Amino acid sequence: MIEQTVLKRKEGLMAADMNGSTVMMDIETGKYYNLGETGGCIWALLEEPLSVGNLVDRLICEYNVSREQCMEDVLPFLESLVERGLITAVEE
Repeated sequence: MIEQTVLKRKEGLMAADMNGSTVMMDIETGKYYNLGETGGCIWALLEEPLSVGNLVDRLICEYNVSREQCMEDVLPFLESLVERGLITAVEE
């Protein structure tokens, strides 16, 4: 996954805030996911398709973290969402 990779949410997922954490249910599979606070922020930012680079730019404005640290922390999370089929990633 590179900074130009565009991320898009899968349709048919329900998400809700539960005491600061975002929990989500995949209606097709019936599986539940707890995205936590930061994952919930990422999920909210992905309401519209967004490149990895733009996502990271928004996160570093929200959190006190370097761009390098943000990339290091966020990429594995995004890859796990792709592996679970919760988002799609298209390199442009």
